[in-house]
Amino acid sequence: MTAREKPKTLWVGRWGFILAATGSAVGLGNIWKFPYMTGEYGGGAFVLVYLVCILAIGIPIMMAEISFGRRGRGSPIDAIRRLAQESGRSSVWSLFGWMAMLCGFMILSFYVVVAGWSVSYLWKAVSGGLAGSSVEEMAEIFAANNANPWNLGFWSTLVTLATMLIVGKGVQEGIEKSVRWMMPGMVLILGIMIVYGMFSGGFGDAVNFLFAFEIGKLSSEGLLAAMGQAFFTLSLASGAILTYGSYLSDDKSIARTTFSVAFFDTLVALMAGLAIFPIIFASGMNPDSGPGLIFMSLPLAFQQMPLGTLLEIAFFIMLTLAALTS
Repeated sequence: MTAREKPKTLWVGRWGFILAATGSAVGLGNIWKFPYMTGEYGGGAFVLVYLVCILAIGIPIMMAEISFGRRGRGSPIDAIRRLAQESGRSSVWSLFGWMAMLCGFMILSFYVVVAGWSVSYLWKAVSGGLAGSSVEEMAEIFAANNANPWNLGFWSTLVTLATMLIVGKGVQEGIEKSVRWMMPGMVLILGIMIVYGMFSGGFGDAVNFLFAFEIGKLSSEGLLAAMGQAFFTLSLASGAILTYGSYLSDDKSIARTTFSVAFFDTLVALMAGLAIFPIIFASGMNPDSGPGLIFMSLPLAFQQMPLGTLLEIAFFIMLTLAALTS
C-alpha cells in the first residue's frame, strides 16, 4: 500500500469515527478512574486542572495523532514509517510507532483485569453476591474476588474474547456497529443515575465537590495526576487514535472531529461524577476511597437505597459497556 492509498473500508461518516473514537476514549478511565482520582486529589481543584489539560494538551495531541494516522493510512508503525519516507527521513522514526504499540499492549494487560472486575461484579449484582453490611465486608468480597487467579482469568478472558469478536468483524461491521448502541446505552444509564441522584439528598454536595475550586487543595501530585488522566482518558500516545485516524476520509475536518470526541469524553466523565458522588454523599461515605470506590463503597451505598439492587445492576451494566467500548 502506498503512502496515500486508502484502506479498503472507512468510517461511515464523521459520526462513525466520533462514536468509535469516543468509545475508545470513554471507558473505565471515565467511570472508574476519574471519580476516585477526583476524590483523592481535592474535587473541583483536580477537575479544573484536568479540563485545562484536556484543552491545552489533549486536544492538540489528538489532532496530531489523527493527522498522522490519516496521512500514513496504516498502523502506528506503518504510518510513521511512511511519513518519514515521504519527508526523506530515516525509517528509524518507526520506533515511535513500536513504542505506541507497546504502550497499548501494556495498557491492555491491566485494562482487561479491571474490565474483568466489572463483568464479575455485574454477575455478583445479579446473583446477590454483593451482600455486605460494612465497607470492611465489601473489601473482603473485593479481596476474595481478586485472590483466585482462575476467577480473574475467567472474567478477563471473557472480556478479551468479546473484544476479539467485535474487532474481528472489522471497522464498520464490528467496532462502528457495536458503539452505535453501546455508547447511547451507557449515557442513558448514566442519565438515569443522575436523575436518581438529584433526589438522593447528596446531589448538592456532589456538585459542590466537583465544581467548587479551592486552591488550597491543589498539589503538584494532583497536577501530574490530572495531566496523566487527560492522556489516559483520551487514549493518547497508545496508538489507538492514530490507528482510528487511518480510517478517516480525507474530506472530514480533523479539528471539528477532535473537539467533538474531547467534548463527549469530558461530558461522560463529569456525568459519571454527578452519578456516583450523590450516592456516596447521601450514604455518608468518604469520596476519597481510592480505586475501590466503585467496587466497595458504591455497592454498599446501593444496598442502603430504595431500588438499590436495580440501580446496582444498571450501574455495572454501564461499567461493562464502558470497558468494552475501550
